[in-house]
Amino acid sequence: MSQEIRLGCEPLRELGFAAVLAGYSMVGTRLNHPARMIYIQNLTDALLMLSFNGVDDHFPLPANGFLLLDVTSNKTASQGFFISGGQGIYAKQMEVPTSGSVYVTSFYGSYI
Repeated sequence: MSQEIRLGCEPLRELGFAAVLAGYSMVGTRLNHPARMIYIQNLTDALLMLSFNGVDDHFPLPANGFLLLDVTSNKTASQGFFISGGQGIYAKQMEVPTSGSVYVTSFYGSYI
């Protein structure tokens, strides 16, 4: 009997433009599950800096830009590397946004 891995999606996380400050703010809440894929969208009208620890700058994300990380979708439920459960995603201003939001969509795998 083979086990199948089901793709799960966590609830969408959002940080509205007014909450994007000069220092890092977390986009929604921390991840509940180890992420196999993560989709980060900057749908504000400003260049932002993103971080995985809320301290160090990790990557800029242009206005209306996105980052898609498919880190381990081709592996079993326990193999490969993952973005760890409990991880937060943080954003801060490089320019001041006046509209839009930052979104994080996280996908995980579980056996069915």
